[in-house]
This record gives sequence, structure tokens and C-alpha cells, in this order.
Amino acid sequence: MTDTAADPVVLINVYTCKPEQLDTLMDLLAVMVRTQREAEGFISATLHRGLNGKGAAVHAVWRSAADWKAMARGSAVNAAMEPIMAIATFAPQLYEAGEFID
Repeated sequence: MTDTAADPVVLINVYTCKPEQLDTLMDLLAVMVRTQREAEGFISATLHRGLNGKGAAVHAVWRSAADWKAMARGSAVNAAMEPIMAIATFAPQLYEAGEFID
């Protein structure tokens, strides 16, 4: 992966929770993403509800890996993540932006 400011990075973060907590998780993720929107380098995010009823995913685009890392250290985002961590596990992964195929 290149590390230039011109190359955005994609975060795909998969969350797993109990089925009865999925609605709450989706609400908390929306709050967290709205908080992230204020961070330097945020481009966009999409929330996805798992069809199996046990999880969700966030697909977010950041200007750079450094911007994402700086956001992840921010107190506002950490505060928004606390209730999420209480009900879900998650696995964030950064990716190079790929080719869009339709």
C-alpha cells in the first residue's frame, strides 16, 4: 500500500453482537460515524446490517491511514466506541482503495 496523501484508504470494520442487540448496535454505530465525520480526513461511511441478524459492518473512506489513526486516538470517538465495545466485538481492517466494478 502506498502512503501518499493522494491515496485514500478504506476501513472495513465488522461487528458481531447478540441478535437482540443488533438494533442498538446500529444506532450506536450511527452515532459513532457522525462523530467521525468531524475528524480531519473523513471522506464517507456506509453502515451495513448483517442479514444473519448477528452483526454489522462499517465501510468508511479516509484520506489517509494517518488520518484514520489520528481519529481512532480521539477522545470523542473513543467515548462513542465505549457503548459499542460493551455489546459487540469488532475487527477493523484498512485496505487500499480498489476498483469499482458495476
